[in-house]
Amino acid sequence: MKINDLKPAPGSTHAPKRVGRGRSSGHGKTSGRGQKGQKARDKTRIGFEGGQMPLQRRIPKLRGFRPRDKKEYHLVNVEKLNLFSEGETVTPEALVEKGILKKLRHEVKILGRGELERRLTVRANAFTRGAVAKIEAAGGRAEVI
Repeated sequence: MKINDLKPAPGSTHAPKRVGRGRSSGHGKTSGRGQKGQKARDKTRIGFEGGQMPLQRRIPKLRGFRPRDKKEYHLVNVEKLNLFSEGETVTPEALVEKGILKKLRHEVKILGRGELERRLTVRANAFTRGAVAKIEAAGGRAEVI
């Protein structure tokens, strides 16, 4: 078999509509365009609505940019870590167990609002500088997972 032997399946193709070939063809005179009017004389552009403000101009536009690979974090402040007892290790799973987070959907970031009164080892995906300073000031350690 060669490329010149290939043919479409029988009945899968149709002959093109030959317009303007006389009355008896069924597509003569007005060539299937009806009588007068804009559509009989010329084409209209895609989206044209007869002079009405077209849909693509009517609706509000989405502004800005959303990166596909944006990192999303569960944000936890240092003051919430006071629920843990002295010397305990704080992990994302432990935050869920204590009820600070409902579910672990994203990575965990520790923020520096509030004061920390206990010495804790905190393991999270990200920390702010203020959070690291407060954890270490209380005698604990901040470890990035």
